[in-house]
Amino acid sequence: MKTLACVVGARPNFMKIAPILRLIETRSSLEAWLIHSGQHYNENLSGQFFHDLGLRQPDENLNVGSGSHAVQTARMMTALDISFDNRRPDALLVVGDINSTLASALVAVKRGIPVIHIESGLRSFDRTMPEEINRLLTDRMSDLLFVTEPSGVENLLAEGIDENRIHLVGNVMIDSLFHARERAIPAQTTIARAQHGGHEKIIEDGRYALLTLHRPANVDDPSILKPLMAAITEIAEVLPVVFPVHPRTREALDRSAFVGEQTGRNLIMTDPVSYLEMVGLLQDAALVLTDSGGLQEESTALGIPCLTLRDNTERPITVSVGTNEIVGNRPQELRAAFDRFMSGQRKTGAVPAMWDGNAAARITEIIENWI
Repeated sequence: MKTLACVVGARPNFMKIAPILRLIETRSSLEAWLIHSGQHYNENLSGQFFHDLGLRQPDENLNVGSGSHAVQTARMMTALDISFDNRRPDALLVVGDINSTLASALVAVKRGIPVIHIESGLRSFDRTMPEEINRLLTDRMSDLLFVTEPSGVENLLAEGIDENRIHLVGNVMIDSLFHARERAIPAQTTIARAQHGGHEKIIEDGRYALLTLHRPANVDDPSILKPLMAAITEIAEVLPVVFPVHPRTREALDRSAFVGEQTGRNLIMTDPVSYLEMVGLLQDAALVLTDSGGLQEESTALGIPCLTLRDNTERPITVSVGTNEIVGNRPQELRAAFDRFMSGQRKTGAVPAMWDGNAAARITEIIENWI
């Protein structure tokens, strides 16, 4: 039996690894060693997700916690180096583009342990994004690269990656989404539990936009965050907005004094929600407003219009094929895109090829034959 060390650290990782682990556990030739870096340590950002996704508890939790990118990555590398001393895996499997992904790949490649990267080849071509650096470096170190969309294959080939190491397999995020839909918590339940009153009509009509916001380019600078939130508050007076607030964003909003009556009655701010709550909010939403890569993909898979509050995307298929529109974080452009949506100019799209809920099966078969 071959051992795969599977390192995760944040909730998008959990969504991507869950369908793969379910299949690995059915194979007599493979064994998964699940390591949680502890990069996300809030219960709703981490612990609850294990329950919602049907993930078993990690075999090891490194508990690295927060810190600067350098400090956090260094802590992970030190802890993983000790882990790999105690139990050397036959290969490392990583997903996504967070600090845990890069840290574990660095430790593995220095030890001569093969690296498997799921969600390879995505590029925003914006090197101010920490995730872009993580993606570039992890792909360069990887022996087996699994890709979600054709642009990823093109990017890897342009960077000189051997085509025999690249496999277009579809999107494991969509595997998890389809698996969770029947168990999703109804949006009405989550909205009703919000700490504001007077949302009976929203619950009754089921008409709202779902907002997520967490990227540094949007939340760290008050001169960007405050006008953006002012525009979103105006939008909420036309179409109510449900806003599960990431802890990082909550701190930024507190610093910028964007609280209380400024948010308006129809901007419904909640604490971070569980995965099943988020799926429920997403599938019942009329519109998605986000800077999240995952929500761009999930809204495309469900046919829900999405306005992405960034100047770029590493997931271009959500624009070229799906329901996504890039509008940036400038209030006037957001208002214009929202006005088009409300006037009936709503983008329709298709589900990309191989986003069929079977990506994990394709990945597991290739890994089993390769290893």
